[in-house]
Amino acid sequence: MSLIQPLPEADAVDKTAQTYGRIKEMFDSDTVPEPFLTYGSVPAFLQDFYMNFKKFVWIAGKLDEKTKAIIALAVSSACKNPEWTRRMSERMRSLGGTEQEVADTLAVAATCGMYNIFFKFRDISGSDIFNGMSVGLRAHTFANTTLNDQTVELINIAVSDMNGCKPCTSGHVEKARQLGLNDEQILEAVQCAATIAAGANFLNSAAL
Repeated sequence: MSLIQPLPEADAVDKTAQTYGRIKEMFDSDTVPEPFLTYGSVPAFLQDFYMNFKKFVWIAGKLDEKTKAIIALAVSSACKNPEWTRRMSERMRSLGGTEQEVADTLAVAATCGMYNIFFKFRDISGSDIFNGMSVGLRAHTFANTTLNDQTVELINIAVSDMNGCKPCTSGHVEKARQLGLNDEQILEAVQCAATIAAGANFLNSAAL
């Protein structure tokens, strides 16, 4: 049995019922998607997540919808949450994303995670010795996918921030600026990542 049980639509009242209605409108669906039923067990979280999700993940803002879906897919996979990974891959495809772009998004996120482990170690090891030693890890994936350079950097920023790698995060922010991304776009990528990470982590914990 899951740690937290979903709240069925039939049992929802007051603000939760209203939020369920808005969620169905957002998805243009007759039913509330399963993750939101789980969030419904905590009405305040449901409302927070819905508002953040709509603004920072679902609709275009400083970033277009497809780019947000790509970032959300990368983060949900890094959070090891199959539900949001599946849903964000479907969202990508509905916005014109290809199967290769989905695969490339997962590959960039995984490669970024690899580098985060290495450079975070250098940063927190307490020894300068490792800074003079070769990285030794191949990362040709970053420059050899169907994703454009700006999108790759936004994925790298989101995943590096999530993994708490300061040198990677600052380095990718600088590169993103060099590629023409402004600070509002960079911040929105992080807001998108933070939102989907919250939803993914809640589901992961609820399933324990």
